[in-house]
Amino acid sequence: MPISAIHASLSNTALLYFLAISLWGFWRFFRRQGVDSAYWGTLVIAELLILAQIALGIYMWTLGLRPARPTIHILYGVVLAMMIPGAYVYTSGRDARRDILVYGTATIIAVGLITRSAFTGAVPLP
Repeated sequence: MPISAIHASLSNTALLYFLAISLWGFWRFFRRQGVDSAYWGTLVIAELLILAQIALGIYMWTLGLRPARPTIHILYGVVLAMMIPGAYVYTSGRDARRDILVYGTATIIAVGLITRSAFTGAVPLP
């Protein structure tokens, strides 16, 4: 399987994973629950998933495989990598009900960024 196909598959995985944890975060908010250890774990996995995607992208770059719109594609990757840590800093690591709403919102925004980055990274057909 070519590295570009792995990168694309990992992007789909990240999209579905972030959508799931976003919906779970909103579900917890409406049930008047905060951030628990299971949700913290999913956030860590989500961040690792994005970092793996970035590592693959850097590897592809070194091989000479460039996205269709490299500047914006890289910008989306950098912003995605900062979403969860940024939400953590914003909430000061608290786990109250209000804070789960911040994480749910950050991850749903990440869903949009992942979708958008897939379109900017697609290599145009000849």
